Amino acid sequence: MNRRRKHTKLGKDKRRKYHHYEAKIFYKDGEAFARRYTDRKRARAFAERQKKSPLVRRTRVAEIV
Repeated sequence: MNRRRKHTKLGKDKRRKYHHYEAKIFYKDGEAFARRYTDRKRARAFAERQKKSPLVRRTRVAEIV
C-alpha cells in the first residue's frame, strides 16, 4: 500500500514551526546590517522605519529557507 505523508506548510520538516524573514539594511557607506524575524509584518515594519534615515540606501525583506 502506498501511504501519502501529510505535508505541512513548511514542507516535510515537521520540527520547524515558523518561517524566518531577514530584514537587511544597506547603508550609503557600503555597510550592511540584518535582523531576523519569525513574523513578516515585523520584519517589514523594521525595514520601513530604517528607510526614514538619510543614511540608509535601501532595505530588503527576504524569507530564509
